[in-house]
Amino acid sequence: MLPPNQIQKIVEYGLSLHQQGDFQGARINYEHALSIDPTHFMALQLMGSLLAQTKSYEAAIQYLSRAILLSPNFAPSHNNLGNVFLELRRLDEALLSYEKAIALEDNFTLAYNNRGNALLELRRLDEALLSYEKAIAIEPNYFEAYNNRGNLFKMLGSFDESVDSFKKSLLVNSSNAKTNWDFALLLLTLGHFSEGFKLYEWRWKTPKLFKSLGGVRSFTQPLWSGCEPLDGRTILIYAEQGLGDTIQFCRYASLVSNLGAKVLLEVQAPLVKLLSSIDDYVNVIPKGGALPSFDYQCPLLSLPLAFKTTLETIPKISKYIQADEKKVIDWEARLGKQNKPRVGIVWSGSLDHSNDQNRSIPLSELIAYLPPNFDYVCLQKELREGDKEALLQHPEIRWFGEDLNDFSDTAALCELMDVVVSVDTSVAHLAGALGKTAWVLIPFSPDWRWLLDRKDSPWYPSIKLFRQEEMGNWSSALKSIESELIGMNLGI
Repeated sequence: MLPPNQIQKIVEYGLSLHQQGDFQGARINYEHALSIDPTHFMALQLMGSLLAQTKSYEAAIQYLSRAILLSPNFAPSHNNLGNVFLELRRLDEALLSYEKAIALEDNFTLAYNNRGNALLELRRLDEALLSYEKAIAIEPNYFEAYNNRGNLFKMLGSFDESVDSFKKSLLVNSSNAKTNWDFALLLLTLGHFSEGFKLYEWRWKTPKLFKSLGGVRSFTQPLWSGCEPLDGRTILIYAEQGLGDTIQFCRYASLVSNLGAKVLLEVQAPLVKLLSSIDDYVNVIPKGGALPSFDYQCPLLSLPLAFKTTLETIPKISKYIQADEKKVIDWEARLGKQNKPRVGIVWSGSLDHSNDQNRSIPLSELIAYLPPNFDYVCLQKELREGDKEALLQHPEIRWFGEDLNDFSDTAALCELMDVVVSVDTSVAHLAGALGKTAWVLIPFSPDWRWLLDRKDSPWYPSIKLFRQEEMGNWSSALKSIESELIGMNLGI
């Protein structure tokens, strides 16, 4: 066996590689050290951290747990284990790990901040606030705790306090991408579009979001900022976020074409057929395909900044997408003769969405507020396990599942509805873009595009908003939907 100081040198070399971002090289060295001494605490600890960074969470738990067995009073190991549990959404275990770390080291600011994050996810908001406050009290320049506290205040609807907390975070570290991004979302929610859209550009520097967006696209052609003349030029506008974002902001493609440009609009494959109806001068192409030549490029959600959009200058277009006429006819035949009002319903979105737990509703809860004597049509393709059982018990709700090949089918079905009732998903944006009457259920802490307090949307004249009055409680909003439906059936 090598002398301890030689093993330590192997581990330290691994750490230097780790810090340089060479995870594979670091792992080789940590594994080498552990093959010689399986009880080397530092190697176990660092290996666990590396595996967590590379999202090998179950393996990370094993290494960190072994490290804790060897040295149960080392607080950072408990904190690191808590971070892994938090990523896995094993929230109770994460909270327990953070509390063990704090019990061992009372002034462990990082653990207090992380404990706040776990409590936030558990919706124990008052306790989360206390945890962030404790971290700030120990370290007054802890900008991450100010940032997290800002997000918490935003969730609580305490917007002045949220603004103040973000500003304090930026005072300490003005170049932190996540704080600038989170502050942008708050400003946009408050309707402060001029400053909000400027800060929204920080999305490209926010590591987690940057990765989810696929990173900044590399082009030799310059970014169009709104100042460069486009007459006779070709510009590539490309979708960068979710389907709903693409539907909402594709309206800007026509504004760009009005400047004399030939527009290439690159969008997700399920939207190509649908969005081809936007404008005769906009060429819609699928994402990932070969690109024709162009002179300028611009990501789709940078266009509001390029056009200096404010609340007063939002491009208010009552209908900017057309459903395929043939598909409308085909779906009308499939639905059969209409003898009662048709209601399209959407109660959940993607499980991968960061705010899914707040915006989606179990079908069983929605059904309780759906009055009889309506023809209910499910407009979502995917069903969760619990919802499948609820749907089997309510055959009066029609679901077409795999027959919805892409959004052109969903659009055709939307056209045949008297009203669309939806949570905040891409279908809500689709209905609004089609100019269909739609009632959208909005969580207490809304996505920025729905703003605050208002029942209408400046983005979609045909949409009416039904908001949660308290976090996690849909009853009042659903009762309002129920009353509206009954009134519709009575012709009120």
